[in-house]
Amino acid sequence: MKIYTLTGDDGSTSLSGGRRVPKHSVKVEAYGSVDELIAWIGLLRVHEQNRTHTSILIYIQDQLMRCAAALAYDSTNEKSRKVLPENDCTVVLEREIDKMEEILPALKNFILPGGSVLVSYCHIARCVCRRAERAVLRLHETEESPEIVPRFLNRLSDFLFVLSRSLSLELGNEEVKWSV
Repeated sequence: MKIYTLTGDDGSTSLSGGRRVPKHSVKVEAYGSVDELIAWIGLLRVHEQNRTHTSILIYIQDQLMRCAAALAYDSTNEKSRKVLPENDCTVVLEREIDKMEEILPALKNFILPGGSVLVSYCHIARCVCRRAERAVLRLHETEESPEIVPRFLNRLSDFLFVLSRSLSLELGNEEVKWSV
């Protein structure tokens, strides 16, 4: 099978089940932003300094793939297959956040992203996650979409922030506090 189909040359793409929609549709923007986030999480996962978090990052990528599939679902097409994130996916993230926060110093200021390439990638992934969340919420205004998806993205952005702090601590990076 060839990767190029030529069917998207007209500016359209297929939803789950085959219905064509414009590539600039709110639905495609939402699952496309989640797709970008999956790639950023993959970048975080391959860093040697992040080996202790590999299994949770693979879990997150799987849940994000499920989120993208849920967003690409076409309720008007019987050929479309409904896939959803796991019911307890936010609980899994909350447990991971709690474990990391047990060893982190209390945060009393905003911090400036940075400290290392890996920590910076965490912050970029967090920003992409927030953008994906906004895109999903825009979609939710006009079309029915699973409520678990924005909840998972909201919790994931929290996880990525705490992961950045945890990695900074593990790597011996000083967090640069920002205050006015």
